[in-house]
Amino acid sequence: MTDQPTSVLGPGDGFGDPAPASKTRPHRRALVWNTGTDVGLLLLRFAVGGVYFAHGMQKVFGLWGGPGIAGFARTLDGFGFRETTTLSWVTGITELVAGAFVVLGVVTPLAAAGLVAIALNAVLLKAGNGFFVASAAGADAVELDVVLGLAAAAIVLTGPGRIALDNGRTWHRRPAPWGVLALVIGVAAGVAVHVLLRS
Repeated sequence: MTDQPTSVLGPGDGFGDPAPASKTRPHRRALVWNTGTDVGLLLLRFAVGGVYFAHGMQKVFGLWGGPGIAGFARTLDGFGFRETTTLSWVTGITELVAGAFVVLGVVTPLAAAGLVAIALNAVLLKAGNGFFVASAAGADAVELDVVLGLAAAAIVLTGPGRIALDNGRTWHRRPAPWGVLALVIGVAAGVAVHVLLRS
């Protein structure tokens, strides 16, 4: 007998033969949290929290051309709300504090859920005005409120990332269950304000 192989196929290439070690799939690095994700979430928090913080400054202190408490209360009167002065204070303080907390990453799920409640009310109030800000509705369109509300909801569910004062807290280590709970609270609060405080 000859020492030459009887097949052009290499070892392990036949039917039913195990694949050679050289043909196994390469080991992939495990999917882990990374610095890029942390920086991305930090930028998202600055964008969403910063915008709401600025809106809170407009409402509470009348800065940057804002209406102040009295002016915002008149706006809420026009939308058919009751107890508008109290609601103006609650809205302004929520935007101010929750916006700052989202930027800093403090009690992030609840802070971002408070912003979701505000965005939800804004969308419900402006729903009939059209979607695009560049349309005839202009500033009364819902485009910006939808984007800010969904971005705040994303922060609720993902958590703040590791570049945050919440780093290591329970809701940072397990963002999904805490996020779902906070999101339910935020949506419920937004709907309750819209339904119970309007004439």
